[in-house]
Amino acid sequence: MRKSWQAPGISWASGVEFFGAGRDQMCHSLRVARHQSHRGPAPKDEKLFGPRLLPALKAATHDLCWLLDHGYAVRSAVELVGNRHNLSARQRMAVSRCACSATSATRRQQNQLAPASMAGRELWVDGYNVVTVLESALAGGVILLGRDGCCRDVAGIHRRYRKVAETIPVLRTIGETAAKWGIPCVRWWLDKPVSNSGRLKSLIIEMAASAGWNVTAELVFNPDRALWESGHVVATSDSVILDRCHSWLNLTRHIISEHIPTARIVDLSLSADSTTCS
Repeated sequence: MRKSWQAPGISWASGVEFFGAGRDQMCHSLRVARHQSHRGPAPKDEKLFGPRLLPALKAATHDLCWLLDHGYAVRSAVELVGNRHNLSARQRMAVSRCACSATSATRRQQNQLAPASMAGRELWVDGYNVVTVLESALAGGVILLGRDGCCRDVAGIHRRYRKVAETIPVLRTIGETAAKWGIPCVRWWLDKPVSNSGRLKSLIIEMAASAGWNVTAELVFNPDRALWESGHVVATSDSVILDRCHSWLNLTRHIISEHIPTARIVDLSLSADSTTCS
């Protein structure tokens, strides 16, 4: 019988204990009915990113990284690799999000800061980038681990954001994590053109006020530029921002590693012992 996926750590019947302070409130948030929406896996993801096709995905990522190392344009390189390994459009998107040149990977690692160094530093958050990855991880969606060590999702968002059952637990965990690391101020940046950005901003501010966190949230047309030009530490896995910002924090990977150990990780980082976790 084909095994169905269930969001990691979520019990539909009774809820579960999660992580950090305020876990009773988080448990209440996770006692969700079946009809509520989640940012979980797409119907074909179990097959597209399962163990049988993992070797092809790894080989494709390796080939794409090699092409990028040798100066090939991303679009043509993805098409070449995708055709060679007979990848679907969704698999091609995943491989392209995990691949980068060795030069880019090295530069990103050099600019990355550890959580221990964040005490007293202001953190600027690439809002939708961080939230959607963690929502997907909590809901059992595919999480990609790339060559640069970043966690990314497959779906992302386009013109519209919709709050899901995992949104409040994710926002609470981000706030608790920042407080634990001694971050004095967190500034969220959201895409103004994305529908419901105002609602997400209000939710972020309300949760921060109730918890006593020093948080601001801004709606702008181009948050990417605001982030990379800020000079502050940025929480993101967006490749464009990573290649231009002064310094960054791998917030999503730290939270997934510490608080969502059962996340569905598809490891395309090119490490020797990379595996798919489920």
